[in-house]
Amino acid sequence: MENRREFLKGLAGGLAVAGGTILTPAWARAADRFTVTPSALTENNIKASTLESLPGKKPLIKRSFRAPNYETPTEYFNEVFTPNDAFFVRWHLSNIPDDITTQNWRLKIGGDCAQNPMEITMDNLMKDYEHVEVAALCLCSGNRRGLSQPHVAGVEWGYGAMGNARWKGVRLKDILNKAGIRKEALEVVMNGAESGVLSATPDFVKSLPMWKALDENTILAFEMNGAPLPHMNGFPVRLVVPGWTATYWIKMVTEINVSSKQEANFWMRTAYRIPLGKFPEMDRFTSQEYPGETSTPITEIVVSSLITNITNGQHFKHGQAIEVKGMAWDSGRGISQVEVSTDGGNTWQSADLGKDYGSFSFRPWSFQFKPKSKGKYAVMAKASNRAGNTQVFELIWNPAGYHNNVVHKIDVVVA
Repeated sequence: MENRREFLKGLAGGLAVAGGTILTPAWARAADRFTVTPSALTENNIKASTLESLPGKKPLIKRSFRAPNYETPTEYFNEVFTPNDAFFVRWHLSNIPDDITTQNWRLKIGGDCAQNPMEITMDNLMKDYEHVEVAALCLCSGNRRGLSQPHVAGVEWGYGAMGNARWKGVRLKDILNKAGIRKEALEVVMNGAESGVLSATPDFVKSLPMWKALDENTILAFEMNGAPLPHMNGFPVRLVVPGWTATYWIKMVTEINVSSKQEANFWMRTAYRIPLGKFPEMDRFTSQEYPGETSTPITEIVVSSLITNITNGQHFKHGQAIEVKGMAWDSGRGISQVEVSTDGGNTWQSADLGKDYGSFSFRPWSFQFKPKSKGKYAVMAKASNRAGNTQVFELIWNPAGYHNNVVHKIDVVVA
């Protein structure tokens, strides 16, 4: 059987749910059975978090072991594309197969709205469909949850439940079109190979509205940053849904069904939902909104940024110019501006935007200033996008800790 190493050569020639939480029938009452949930993380908590290595990975920040949830240390975000061996790991269920190969992997396409159900092998995927590449940020819905005030339950992510990569694969719409789509089709439902320890554990199944599944940027990826997907990031094939949070990016995808009905499993009906109207969402998943309810599925990534090259409490010599660098991102509307403040938000100046790698990718930025006097400087970065949205100064609180895009602040000392 061909393993990942052999696949690379060929190309060259337990239960954690709802963003790390189990939700009660009332979606707003989150509680996590298997993840330790301390008080909201401080910067020191983040720095002191345990670094641990997984197979094929550099030491990452361990947030939970079963299921494995490990975040990327901030220093790796100084690169536009996050290295595969430093890319964050996020699973919902504990049983993750380690025996799937490129030879035994199969993808079943079916559902009541598929005219020609079929099964795809890796050989089919590689030979029968056009290969495309998209640069896109994969960001956990609960990124920065650990910074929530007041505290919310779930995997206590800091800043690193995300990673930016070049994803190569085939368009999902090309496969769906080959299977034939009936006019009654409403949603496309995806399942992966991960499973729970207990039979009662709800299988991690997600759906997409038809229009998003047929978007040319939604792909089935077999390659990441020029190499096969790491095992912990979904080898051999995962779904990539640029602009939407990673809950839809099914790993080790094995089954896709085109359905005339709204998917009503736990992961759609109960988990990964946010208060309706609380965030500036433009991409609404309307078939998953229910009469009389006040929640809606999380979809788009909100505009945000991160300071990556300096750390809280870092010292600089008086007279020295200080360069501040970072990354900005949004759902694909496009970053229009990043502003930096060195006085705690009293005044703002525009940073220089770096190369544009595509609207779904990290956008690098930089800013330089020379402090006039000794003392403490509160450095802040604020991104805006072309849709007119900007980062917030106060957390838009919600019970699951989603969409934390509070302006990042770093205190430095000039002595």
